[in-house]
Amino acid sequence: MKADPGYFGPQSMMWKVNKEITVLFGGARALLMHAAHPLIAAGARQTSFYQRDPWKRLIRTLSLQNSVTFGTKEEADESANRINKLHEVIKGKDEVTGKIYDALDHEQLLWVHACLQISSIYFYELTVKKLSEEEKNQYHIENLKAAEMVLLNKKLVPKTHNGLKDWVVEKSKEKDYLIMTDVAEDVKDIIGGGPVPGHIKPIWPFIAFTAFNTLPPEFKKIYGITDSKLKNFILAFNLKLLRI
Repeated sequence: MKADPGYFGPQSMMWKVNKEITVLFGGARALLMHAAHPLIAAGARQTSFYQRDPWKRLIRTLSLQNSVTFGTKEEADESANRINKLHEVIKGKDEVTGKIYDALDHEQLLWVHACLQISSIYFYELTVKKLSEEEKNQYHIENLKAAEMVLLNKKLVPKTHNGLKDWVVEKSKEKDYLIMTDVAEDVKDIIGGGPVPGHIKPIWPFIAFTAFNTLPPEFKKIYGITDSKLKNFILAFNLKLLRI
């Protein structure tokens, strides 16, 4: 291969996982998880992405992941720099909690990174095949390179994939860590049935159904998602079809 394979290359776990449709399923689920965090929501409110262009945040998140994963080093650097420039101006006092939001704050960066990673791995295992602990940790290590590019301090990140997942679980159980804000309501409506780009419109109802019904319990509570035997059957049946 004479072309620049970027920071990871075709033998990496980043290529293996991120090339799947898993990315779209995981991106929708992660977006719901992001929006449930009031300080992440506050940053989105400042930029008005959800109101002006409902798909911009999801597309921007997935475009960054794709360019950093599959692009040349130059393309990956350019994408990360664009995001970092945008993040420099996203900060202020949240009108809902009264706390300070800052797109360059370590914990807020980590929340966005963690939700996308655990959702991507989760859907890869549901729709493709199970990964070993070694494979998940290799993805985690490689993905830390992508995280560093958007200014996350990797020294302060849990050392393993399961450690990252446990961090999200612990945080989401803290009092008022997750709140149903106006932004979360908007994202719920957008994922649930807002204007969908034509090329994914035929499959979006299933992606949306899956994104909502695979959320962890704390997030389901925030969004008012109830479990039922019928939902679980439909979910399991359709996910099984994807693996055939």
